[in-house]
Formats: sequence, structure tokens, C-alpha cells
Amino acid sequence: MKHKRGFNPLERSSAHRKALHRNMVTSLFRYERIKTTKAKALAIRRSAEKLITRAKVDTVHNRRIVSSRLYDEGIVAKLFTNIAQRMKERPGGYTRILKLGARPGDASEIVILELVDYKLPTDESTEKKARKEAKKEAKKKGQDAKEENN
Repeated sequence: MKHKRGFNPLERSSAHRKALHRNMVTSLFRYERIKTTKAKALAIRRSAEKLITRAKVDTVHNRRIVSSRLYDEGIVAKLFTNIAQRMKERPGGYTRILKLGARPGDASEIVILELVDYKLPTDESTEKKARKEAKKEAKKKGQDAKEENN
């Protein structure tokens, strides 16, 4: 029975669990979308949402608390300047879990844990491709014009 259990220890020692949380939360803030098991995602979601709530108020105290849990200063800066500002008006629920299905090896349920305002990078890549093609065409026209002049 799971009565009066405060959190899921994920069958790890406390040091291993803390390192797992720190690494996965850092990855979540870096990539804004990670793929993991359902049990880990539920545990990481709790840690990530608490850090985002802290980051919404930019004080030295909050920065020190977040820095003690995340060791990458670049990610701490991104959390306070970028992510927390996007979530400023949101009262909670900063992450979402999308189910992918069972993992072939051990049938563990795999999910995607992402920030709520995550946008797929396909929009940017199509824009980049369009710009690249336009540059190629302009360059080609420029070369054709030079050849006609010579």
C-alpha cells in the first residue's frame, strides 16, 4: 500500500535520486521537452514546477535557492529570464505529460514531459529552408546577370 508516502523514491538511493532530479530538470529547462518513463516524469514534474514558481519572482534569495538545485548557471539564467517570464501570468501547471506507449524492452510506459508553451521546431526549420532557397536563387540570378554582361 502507498498510504502516507511523500514521494516516489524510484528505487534509488537519496544521492542518486537527487542527481537524477537535478539532471532531468536541467535537461527539461535546456530542451523544454524530454522523453522519459512515466514514473520519472511525475517525480520530475513536481521539482520543475516548484523551480518555475520560484523563478517567477526574481530576487537574490530565489536565485540562490534555484542555483543550489541546478548547477548549470546558464540554465538558471534561462529559467529566470526566459521561461519564468513566459509563465508569469500562469497560476500553475507549467508542464504537460504526453503518453507515447510501452517501451519494447520492459513494457515501461514512455512519456514526453514538456513545458506547456512548447512549440515544435518544424515551423522554424521550414522558414530557414525558405530563406536558404531564396538566397540560392538570388545568388544564381546574380551569377546569371554577370555572365550576360560578360
